[in-house]
Formats: sequence, structure tokens, C-alpha cells
Amino acid sequence: MCGRYASARNKQELLEEFEVEVDGAAEEELGPDYNVAPTKPVYAVMSRVPKNNPEGRAVRQLQILRWGLVPAWAKDPSIGSKMINARVETVAEKPSYRKAFAGRRCLLPADGYFEWAVSEGAGTAKKPKKQPYFIQPADGGVMAMAGLYEFWRDRGRADDDPLAWLVTCAVITTSALDEAGKIHDRMPMLIERDRWAEWLDPGVPDAHDFLIPAGATGLKAYPVSTAVNSVRNNGPELVEPLKEEEGDGRALF
Repeated sequence: MCGRYASARNKQELLEEFEVEVDGAAEEELGPDYNVAPTKPVYAVMSRVPKNNPEGRAVRQLQILRWGLVPAWAKDPSIGSKMINARVETVAEKPSYRKAFAGRRCLLPADGYFEWAVSEGAGTAKKPKKQPYFIQPADGGVMAMAGLYEFWRDRGRADDDPLAWLVTCAVITTSALDEAGKIHDRMPMLIERDRWAEWLDPGVPDAHDFLIPAGATGLKAYPVSTAVNSVRNNGPELVEPLKEEEGDGRALF
């Protein structure tokens, strides 16, 4: 699964990197976040047809969503905290995700994500020690995680209330390979740059061609401080490689 990730690039970098046409978050900018956790606001890239031109083409835009998908039929938005990931094997059939998969796909930019592995010979049988790792593209480039987004209407609010609508998202996960697979059996599904347009296009309702096991990922992984375990901690030090004398996580490889 993917339960934490880092997204520290500023908005202008993302607008250029993803060739965004409309800044849907023009009045707001998220600061660097090295410990993105469920229910936090995150950047998402999507393609949508403008409301004032329903017959026109979809426009690529950058929006701020809340991580943790809330299905349109949900009675309580708190369900989103448990729906941060959608498995690639079942995303097209599960009631919570299938409509979003058919027409509301997005990309969630990240610098990398965190995963935890049990350290050999550490901790106790009841509570083994878990070593966090940061997994990122080996070339240092942006990671485009496959995502879904959904709209939820708070029926208790008036139509003109800006809080009447909640827009949330989930990360699609797949089987992990390479170094990532040595740490955990799941990882975010990544979309290659030359397939971004097709993935985002709401006019392509059948995206089953994307639902295949991951190939070579081009990712690297290294142990980091356990400070990332607490969502209260945030800063570039969370993604710095752990020194060998500070932990035994390197023994995994």
C-alpha cells in the first residue's frame, strides 16, 4: 500500500512539469510536504471539460484535493480516511471506485513514497521493529502516481456554501518489483510520461490497458529516520538517507 509520501515541489514546477493549462488552485498554494498523510490536501493533475463549454475539449488542470476517497453515495465523509488506496486488480469493479476509474482519473505528483519493512532481529515477537524506507525515482524526477478522484455532496449545506462539495482522491496500487518489492509487496501504480494524456482523458472510458502488473520501475530505496512515523514531523530531513550507524535497515539489501 501507499500510506505516506513526499511532495515538495512548488506549484509552478508542477504546472510546467505536467504541462497544465489551467491552475485550478490559483488562489491557494500548498507548501512543501515531506510527510503527506491521509486526509491531507494534495495536488492532483486532471483533465476536465469546462462547465461553460460542455461540448468542448477536456482541459488539463491542477487542483487541490483531499487524500482519501469519499464515494458519492457515502453518508459520512470520514470513510475517506480508510480509502486512500485502490488496488489495480479490482479498481474497475469495486463499487467505490469503478465510476471514478471510468471517467475521473488523475495523476498525483510525488517526489517519492515511504514504506516500512520489518528489521531482522529487532524488536520483539509481539512488536517487531519496522524500518521506514524512502522510495523514489532513481533519476530524481517527479513520480506520477495513478489516482482517482470523486465528488461528495454534503446535503446538510446550502447550494451556495463553498463547503457543500468535497473532492477527494485515492492512489491506485499494484504489485511491487525491484527494490520496492523487497520492502513491501505493494507500491503506487506509476504512469509513464508518454501515457499521461491517455490516462487523464475522460473521453477514454475503458482504461483497462493500464491494469497490468508493473514492469521495471526505475526506483531506488534507502532507509530513513523513524521520525517519519509521526505525522507531526515534517521537513527535508525525513527523506535524508539514514547513516549506517543509526540503524540496521541497510541489511535488507
